[in-house]
Amino acid sequence: MSDGTNPPFRPDHFLVNLAARGLIGLALALPYPWRVAFTGWLMRRVIGPFAGYGTRARENLALIWPEKPDAERDAIAEAALDNAGRTLIENYSTRAFTARARTIEPEGPGYGALIAARNDKRPVILVSGHFGNYEAARAALVARGFEIGGLYRNLSNRYFNAHYVRTMQAFGGPVFPQGRAGTAGFVRHLKEGGQLVLLFDQDVPGAPAMPFLGHPARTALSAAELALRLKADLIPFFAIRQTDGLDFRVTLDTPVPHTDPETMMRQVTQALERRVIAYPGQWFWIHRRWKGGNL
Repeated sequence: MSDGTNPPFRPDHFLVNLAARGLIGLALALPYPWRVAFTGWLMRRVIGPFAGYGTRARENLALIWPEKPDAERDAIAEAALDNAGRTLIENYSTRAFTARARTIEPEGPGYGALIAARNDKRPVILVSGHFGNYEAARAALVARGFEIGGLYRNLSNRYFNAHYVRTMQAFGGPVFPQGRAGTAGFVRHLKEGGQLVLLFDQDVPGAPAMPFLGHPARTALSAAELALRLKADLIPFFAIRQTDGLDFRVTLDTPVPHTDPETMMRQVTQALERRVIAYPGQWFWIHRRWKGGNL
């Protein structure tokens, strides 16, 4: 029984974590290129189908692109699962992954804006979606002297969550949990002229619905609201996986003009849409992105 300070023991969560740690440990024993490819295959062929992720991805794809042939949608769903598996093991391969990320030269108009903000000690909010592997961008920027903080949502499985959080901390830059204490921490970090990464592309109950890939999706306005409140640059960024499956191209878009939160987040959403259309297999179709949309 829990005493109110520690959550009760969950044997199902414990066993899931045990199995996950075993698979992660097995993958980490392989040379880096093999482990990334292996975990992508494992997610595509074993974990994804077993957990229902493949079915969910195909349902989302049928909603968004009903005109595409089934074979094309199936290929996108499999690529998305592969990318999710690769991302998972990359984030546990701190030394090898960050060594590769150090060789990435960020590009795009937003990179110059980010450098200028750092020189002026102005805050920056870097915003992206579950696309490619955003940690490649954070690691590349940390290697260039930026203090890139991260915000994360604690997982319901506390056993898995403990080492999941450590992987984010290992990339450098402070990380903050969602909630009152975490919010205070990252606001302080921004006020001191730091930079923060936020991912915006999950369904948020109570958030306004706005179009995403032609269908309404509830979208949090918090990134834009925070940018307006703290006079921070709001810069969309993306880490695009390359054809070798291992390397990334990191691009930063022009900062979003400060207007009102909904207009700003529509522009951020459109930036993600352009990447998803160009590289559909790199977005996380596993999410229930459109479950609460209603325009």
